[in-house]
Amino acid sequence: MRAEEKRGAVGRSVPRLEGKAKVTGRAEYVHNLRLPGMLHGKIFRSTIAHGRIKRIDVTAARAVPGVHRVVTGEDIRAIIPDPHYGPAFHDQPILALDKVRHVGEPVALVLATDPHVAEEAASLIDVQYEALPAVFDEVEAMTSKAVVHEVLRPAGTFPDLKHLQGRKNTNIALDYHLRRGDAAAAFKKADRVFEHTFRTQQVLHVPLEPFVSAAVPGDGTLTIHTASQSPSFVRIEIARLLGWPESKVRVKVPYLGGGFGAKLYIKLEALVAAASLLTGRPVKVSLTMEEQFYTLTKHAATIRIKSGVTKDGRITARECEVWWNGGAYADIGPRITQKSGFTAPGPYDIENVHIDSYALYTNLPPAGALRGFGIPQLVWAYDGHTDMIARELRLDPLEFRRKNLLRDGRPQATGTVMKDAALDKALERVAARLDWGKPFERGSGTVRRGRGIAIGFKAVIAPTTSVAIVNLYADGSCALYSSTVDMGQGSDTAMAQIVAEVLGIRIESITVVHPDTDVTPYDMATLGSRSTYHMGNAVRRAAEDARDKLLALAREVGLSGETTPIAEVFRKKYGMQAGNIIGTGSFIPTYQPTDHDTGQSANVTPFWMIGASGAEVEVDTETGQVKVTRLVNVSDVGTPINPRIVETQLSGASIMQLGFTLSEKMEFSAGQCTNASLAGYRIPGMLDIPASIANEAVDSTEHGGPFGAKGVGESGTFSVSPAIANAIDDAVGVRLTSLPLTAEAVYRALRTKQGSPLKA
Repeated sequence: MRAEEKRGAVGRSVPRLEGKAKVTGRAEYVHNLRLPGMLHGKIFRSTIAHGRIKRIDVTAARAVPGVHRVVTGEDIRAIIPDPHYGPAFHDQPILALDKVRHVGEPVALVLATDPHVAEEAASLIDVQYEALPAVFDEVEAMTSKAVVHEVLRPAGTFPDLKHLQGRKNTNIALDYHLRRGDAAAAFKKADRVFEHTFRTQQVLHVPLEPFVSAAVPGDGTLTIHTASQSPSFVRIEIARLLGWPESKVRVKVPYLGGGFGAKLYIKLEALVAAASLLTGRPVKVSLTMEEQFYTLTKHAATIRIKSGVTKDGRITARECEVWWNGGAYADIGPRITQKSGFTAPGPYDIENVHIDSYALYTNLPPAGALRGFGIPQLVWAYDGHTDMIARELRLDPLEFRRKNLLRDGRPQATGTVMKDAALDKALERVAARLDWGKPFERGSGTVRRGRGIAIGFKAVIAPTTSVAIVNLYADGSCALYSSTVDMGQGSDTAMAQIVAEVLGIRIESITVVHPDTDVTPYDMATLGSRSTYHMGNAVRRAAEDARDKLLALAREVGLSGETTPIAEVFRKKYGMQAGNIIGTGSFIPTYQPTDHDTGQSANVTPFWMIGASGAEVEVDTETGQVKVTRLVNVSDVGTPINPRIVETQLSGASIMQLGFTLSEKMEFSAGQCTNASLAGYRIPGMLDIPASIANEAVDSTEHGGPFGAKGVGESGTFSVSPAIANAIDDAVGVRLTSLPLTAEAVYRALRTKQGSPLKA
């Protein structure tokens, strides 16, 4: 490595490596994949929320010219005796068996060379059901006589779920409890006690690339091309279902057109795998935008939160009950219930805490991970609640937070000591950007103005593993092999910057090889803002391993590895441009599981993510219309690898949460989603974006992260919703506790405040 070669790759806003391929249309996506002899699959879905399957008549579908085969659950059971999958519970059948548990559940698959023929044939399938009682509300599911699953089947992946094996007659997929101090005694001593209940709604990920997978059978092998955030998990789970060794299953992932948590674990991969093995031909299933509404949602939640407070504004006790609406299948809901559940008291220093967090089955589409992993639901509750307490006590909301904020060196509710968590910096920076201490123009006439502030935090999911390979070529260029999926977050670029920094080479000379489980090594998944920290550490170690081997090779041939060009070292060793050096690195952080009874752990997370937001709004008191005029998002991301990518990540996350705050909601009637289209389900457009939106990272260092960095993909979502609700309250004196904050909801609250409530 020559000393004069450009260094300092980390910390620069270098252009994204894939930018040119995407803007020129050359980037590869599974939707564009065409294979010889490929069959297209179209799904027939359940029309009822809960019922026993009495009869499936596929006669008319089979008779349609061009139909190759119609596949049912029983067909799949013939080759896969137990065709159930899932990361936490093996509860979801590839196609419905015996029962359906939500409207839109896949019941049969029609295969044809023409997707339009398959779609026409699928519409001709006739299924008869015996309707069963259904439950849709997460709180009702706790005691409902309608039971979604007769018996619980933990997958075995997570040791803390094994005790649930065989549990019957319950919709509770997991109950998590945390106890710190004596909350009951502290409530008795408190000067004031406040209690509120908050609710969030079902919303959708809406990646503009819907779910798509294709499977190609080989000679005792299977290759799956899929839009997935977790190729390593897909390989393991498909191999388990088939009873094959992992080496016989190959999973390839090109670019993703968005994921946000939707494309994790198994979605369509098991279906195309089974269909391809049944037919002996490649099979591809591409969902429509509407079908996304029946595949995976974000958890709706109900959160009851209660706090004991002293006269001077110190929170001494907090009690939380959280009910998560997991839908018909568990997906990763039990992990959300625990991993996010223990943060329910908020980023506050509270000695006495009592938390109960429940994952519930209902007869709605399954819920899973969505950008934030349950944290935005909790921050909506605890920082709305915090603001309400401050206003009731006539305390400045900022000062109230300052007084109670967790600081580095203090234990969080689990007992894990906070470190490298710049809560105070993030809060203060938002306040400064809003000019919080200066006079604020509150408007006049029918339009009133207000501002609000909120802060939230998240523990990264743990324990997880990442492995990376760096292949240094004889001309001084190199390839990075990683199973981290770039779905728009810029991970390819960030990982290449880490390699360039360690090896002292130009980022343009680095190729990032996309996930291919026969080529790229294991990575748990691209989720939960873990990639920069976990894979980043693995990549750094792999690059350091390659560097050390290069230096050793240079010494062997009598050259200085620090000053000699890489190509010259190889030529001296091999007499020509030949050979290569392989560097490997892996990373798994330390972790201590939570105690089953108390939820306590001395090491519950490798790092903390921090996100604070401030909002200024205008509220039209005649219509209830809310306009966010200014939005400020500040996060602790450690030391940014690529500052520009960090800024865009915060912007994208906050705008996504803006939609969940103001307009987005899946509407249901008897379990049927009635607005399953982008015409009926309203995501933010350009006219909905605040005129002023600012995003920044505070000056911070994550000492365990690569070059001081940690993840950022979710931080911008945490606090947007409560900041806007707090601003509405500040503007017009009404408090909304259910999302979304629609004009109708605001107007109804205003009428109620005026003593003339509208009829429901």
